[in-house]
Amino acid sequence: MESLKILVVDDSLITIKKLSAMLDQLGHTVVRTAGTGREALQAYAECAPDLVTMDITMPDMDGIEATRLIRDRFPQALIVMVTSHGQEKMVLDALQAGAKGYVLKPFRQDKLEEVISMSLKRRASHDTQASSDA
Repeated sequence: MESLKILVVDDSLITIKKLSAMLDQLGHTVVRTAGTGREALQAYAECAPDLVTMDITMPDMDGIEATRLIRDRFPQALIVMVTSHGQEKMVLDALQAGAKGYVLKPFRQDKLEEVISMSLKRRASHDTQASSDA
């Protein structure tokens, strides 16, 4: 898998550290972190990451709304939701908002790698389809 620049968005510092360590072990670079949806919007605009890991439940703006707003401004944005068990409805809402995948907490490195890889494939197939539609 190619090395990606990643924005990690979560209101839990422990989750940010755990995700960052796993992403580093997978060969990716965490270029920025954010603790709220509003911070995520600003951080995305400033660092243009290859991928965003987005928590759903956060103060000031949830991850679903942040995903929607990022994808409205940056349609190429690749966002993977990070969520707790029992939030299936929210995951569906996030996918409808433009997320390309999700990983459940507590997450494992192999599952995180699998979700990132699948999300990249989904984006590639969407990009191929969009260019053939043009």
